[in-house]
Order: sequence, then structure tokens, then C-alpha cells
Amino acid sequence: MRVSTILSLVAGMLLALPLAAAPAASPTSIVPPELAPKTGEPDAEDAGAEADATVQAGPANLTRQDLEAWLDGYMPYALQTGDIAGAVVVVVKDGQVLLQKGYGYADLATRTPVDPARHLFRPGSISKLFTWTAVMQLVEQGKLDLDADLNQYIDFEVPARDGKPATLRQVMTHTVGFEEQIRGLITSNADQIVPLEQALKRWVPERIHAPGTTPAYSNYATALAGYIIERVSGESFYDYIDRHILAPLDMEDSSFRQPLPDALLANMSKGYESASDGKPRDYEFISLAPAGSLAATGADMAKFMIAHLQGGTYGDARILREDTAKTMHTTGQTSVGALNRMMLGFYETSLNGHRAISHGGDTLWFHSDLQLFIDDGIGIYVSMNSSGRNGAPLQIRDNLAEGFADRYLPGPEAPVSAVSEADAKLHAAQIAGAYTSSRRPDSNFMSLLNLLGPVKVFANEDGTISVSIALDASGAPTKWREISPYLWQDVASGDRLAADVVDGKVTRFSMEPYAAIMVFQRLPWWKSPGLLLTLLAASLLALAATVVAWPVSALVRRYYGVPYGLSGDDARMHRIVRIAALAVLVVMAGALGLIVGMMSDLEKLSADTDAVFNLMRLLALVVLPLGALAALWNCWKVLRGRRRLLAKLWSIVLALSCVFLLWIGISHHLLGYGAYY
Repeated sequence: MRVSTILSLVAGMLLALPLAAAPAASPTSIVPPELAPKTGEPDAEDAGAEADATVQAGPANLTRQDLEAWLDGYMPYALQTGDIAGAVVVVVKDGQVLLQKGYGYADLATRTPVDPARHLFRPGSISKLFTWTAVMQLVEQGKLDLDADLNQYIDFEVPARDGKPATLRQVMTHTVGFEEQIRGLITSNADQIVPLEQALKRWVPERIHAPGTTPAYSNYATALAGYIIERVSGESFYDYIDRHILAPLDMEDSSFRQPLPDALLANMSKGYESASDGKPRDYEFISLAPAGSLAATGADMAKFMIAHLQGGTYGDARILREDTAKTMHTTGQTSVGALNRMMLGFYETSLNGHRAISHGGDTLWFHSDLQLFIDDGIGIYVSMNSSGRNGAPLQIRDNLAEGFADRYLPGPEAPVSAVSEADAKLHAAQIAGAYTSSRRPDSNFMSLLNLLGPVKVFANEDGTISVSIALDASGAPTKWREISPYLWQDVASGDRLAADVVDGKVTRFSMEPYAAIMVFQRLPWWKSPGLLLTLLAASLLALAATVVAWPVSALVRRYYGVPYGLSGDDARMHRIVRIAALAVLVVMAGALGLIVGMMSDLEKLSADTDAVFNLMRLLALVVLPLGALAALWNCWKVLRGRRRLLAKLWSIVLALSCVFLLWIGISHHLLGYGAYY
């Protein structure tokens, strides 16, 4: 695999860590004739083209008959080309289930079709909406204050940042400022489930952003809210959700509990890497349960959507007062410019001028999206049980939401650009550069991901811009055209991109659908990935060349009978610096390999890897400083001696390489001990 491909994968993994999906799209059953792709058939990306083709007949009346025909034309093909085993789709309207339908299989081995009323899927981070609903229940009872220091509700401390405490409002809008925490996020081993209190107290992530200013999605913050629910209510999180949300909504086939009760586990859809692979994966356990441990049927999710669409009521049950639900749905935290905001737990994802709030969710094998068109009384939920190929689940749910809105909720034409060509090119040049996501590890070993996976903005010749992580269905970068000063729009969709400008310089930007949960902050020149990665590659290459030259030169001397030309201190340092080069090379290569390996298999982000993790950090603590000292000492000795010019130049190269790698080790926290990340 090419280095550029690995770096792209790392960047994607950092932005799409499990349990958090980019917002917005993202009892009958129909089974596609064959889920496994055939040779010569289109790739997963073509599912998007099919979606576009199905929405051209709109606007259409939203009736069960028309909706079912539209979905039947899209979903089987999308699953087949996306290599996805099965899915459930639910649409509610005006307090009723308009359609709930299964597509594909819940179990490939037995060819069991998906039944939306029977089979449970994993909604991932959509689970958070239940946690936020529980918080708002306690707010309306006067037991919680969204703007109070949350430390008064817990028995450990979340440190203040800039003299300001963390609050539940910041937690619900993902602006508390926490760095990303990923250790132990998800596992297939039930023995590794960590009690919520223990998981939270083990390590409190640093607050790396000023409170209330910067969206930075946090599973840890959501789990903290779940712990507050426990302490304030006097009930376990599981009991509270069961009694105060699931039971009133008659969601009998849903649960946050881990392990899942046997009666529900029997109806749990299998999870797959792909339909063609066909190997069922183990049930996924979430240590931070309030952030994503829900398992639910599509029929039950319909009840939850109806309750929120109807101001907190479902049938005779009420889970929120109407004013509380309205506050939850309309109180927004601004991101960048006019982009969609983060509400109290929901993402704002308005489409075609129709107000929408939503949440997406991903585990390793399940991928889901929930959209509520609040003013239209419409909700749509989709969940898929396979990762598929080439990011197919994200493409499918994006196209499903956008296609649904285009067909049934059309809006005004896209605005015409009011920016001159000259200004567009100027602004494109201003925003071009390298950025890092606000959602990132920062104070630990995993901060190396920030170096490996930057986000880049490019200025195109026609005045448009492109972003390295914003790709169309074919994998090509999308183009964004400026429609007003420092506000761009995707030429192929309604998504927008905006920038914050200070003294004529772009300091950060965000884009839909990411805007509600993260922004991208410009990196200073000395943190430029182009510079640092070049220096990193050059340093490792210099060490590798030194190590390889050691045995090669010995073999050449032996073959030609040439004596070793050094003696005394020169000979001693010649050997020491090569041993140091080998040790530093092994440690740095091992560290980079460990990170890429862990992010490629998120099961490794667990206690099982702690020993390797700590060993690597301890080795770095010893090897990198000693390697730099050895290289500097060698350089000093060579420059003072009578060695040839080439040897003197190479000693400088080695010294600079080892010192640079030591700086990388210190600045990215490789040195030390402790598996906190």
C-alpha cells in the first residue's frame, strides 16, 4: 500500500471514529435477489448515481405507496452495489408510522430477511439522543442546571479551562473542549467492559479548546452526562433509561444493557464486514455505554422519533414537556459563520429550506442515521448491518436523506454567487493550506495521528476550492463555489463551507455535514504536515541508509580485503552511532506501525495493547534521547577530526535527524509511561 494511501486512511479514521458519524445522511420485508456483487457490476459508488436517478420525478406526494415504490427502487440496488447484507428503513409522519421495511438479510447463513419489528440493529451514536433526552428530563425537574459547574454533580474533578468550568450545556453541544479519547471505545470481549464510573475516572481528557467556542465531538463528554444521570437520579444509567424513556415509549425490543438480555440477543441482526465476506462478527460492547450501546428495532425507533416530533409525547405517554422539547430542538451553538449548528444533543441538518435535526451513528459493523423534519412532522431512520465497500453506508444514507428531501420536501434553487471572480480567487488563496481537526487526541501518543492525517484545502484555477476529505461518490474531490464572502457551496449539493477570518487571514473553517461537531483549525508553518512529514521521511531515510551501509560496507571491505580505516575514538563512535541509528529507527518505525495498526483494527484500542503501548513509550524514553546524544557526540568528534568531507557532512545529517526525531517524540508524547489515549 502506498504511503499516501495509508495517510489518507489514517485521516479518515481520525474523522470517523466509531460511535460518531457525520450528520446528514448519514412489518414487510423485501430481499434483493443476490447481495454479492457480480464481476463487471458497478462499484458501491454507483449507488449514489442510482439515488440521483430516482429523485428526478419529484416533487411527489408523500404517501406510503409512493414512498415504498421509491425505496424499493433504491435500497435493494444500493445494498447490492455497496456489498451490504441488510438494512431497515422507517419513516414516520404526523404521529404515525408511514412505512417500516426491511431490506436484505439479518442473518446471511440462514437467509433470514430483515424484519423491522423483530430484528435489532445498533444505532451507534444515535444512542446519545436518549442520553440527552434523559438529561433534559432532569433539567425540567429542576435537578440539573445546564449552565452550572458540572463538578457539583460528580465525585471527581473536571479541571477548569481558562478559569471557566465545564457545564452540561457545553457537554450537550460538544463545546466543553475535550480532546479525543479512543482507548477501550469498543470491543467484542465482554470481559473488557469497564464500568462507567471506572472508565470515566481512569483518565480525564485534557480540555484543549476554550469552553463554549469550538465544536469538538466527544464520546467521553456524553458518557460523563450518563454518569451525572446516575448520580442525580439515584438509578443506574441502564435502569434510568429503561424506566423513564424505553418503558413509557413501549420500546420493549430495545436496550442499552451489556451484555444484551438473552430474549433480545436472539433477535439481534448479525453484523458483517461485507455481504460477500458473509462472516458474522461478534457483538460489540461499548465501555462508554451512554455514548452508543443501544440496540433497537426499527419499529421501536419509530416511537422515539414520533415522541420528539410531537413535543415529547407518544400516545398517552409524555417523556418531555413541550417547552423542554422545543428548547432541546431549537437552542443552537454556533459553529463557523452561517453553517448548521449543534442543538442540545441534535445536529442541525436543514435540507432544501426545511428545518431538520438529526444524529448519525456508527459502530464497526452497523451504520445508521436519523433525521427529523420538525416543522413537517416527518422522521426517517435507516440502519445497515455491514461496513460494505468503499464507504458505501455513508453514501447510501446521505443519498437516502437528500433524495427523500428532494422528492418530498423540495426547496428553492441554489443561490447564485454574488462574489466576483477576482474576489473568489483571492478568498480561495486565503483559505488554502493545512488544517487539523478540533476533534483530535492532543496530549498523548495518539497525537501522531494529527501529523499523519492533516486536512488540506486547495485553491482551484477556476476560483473554486477543494478539501482533501470531501470526496464525491467516485472518490474525486468535490468543488466548492463561493456564494458570498467566505461562504462556499458544494456545486453538486446544498452543503456549505464557511471560514472565520481574522485580520485578513483564515484561522479556521468548517463544512456541512461536519460543522455541528467539529471545525478545522489552521496549522502554523512550523506544524505544516508538508514540512514535518518531509523531515520525518528524510530523517528515517538517513537512519535507514546508515544502518544498511553498516553491513554492506563490511562485506565490501571483506570482499576486496580492505582494512577497516578507523581506530581509537573514531572507530568507537563509528560503531556507537550506527547502533544508535538502528535503535532510533526501530523505535520510530515501531511507534508509527503501532498507531496505524491500532487504527486499522479498533479492537486493538483496548487493555490488551497496553503492555505493547507502554513498552514502546519506555523504549522511546531511553532510546530517543540517548540516540540524539550519541549522534551529536559523533558529529562533534567527526567535525574536529581528520575525516573526509563526506563523513563530516553525513555526521551532521545524522545528528539533525536524531534531534528532529527526539523533538517529534517529545512534542507527540512518545516518551514516558501510561496507556492513556
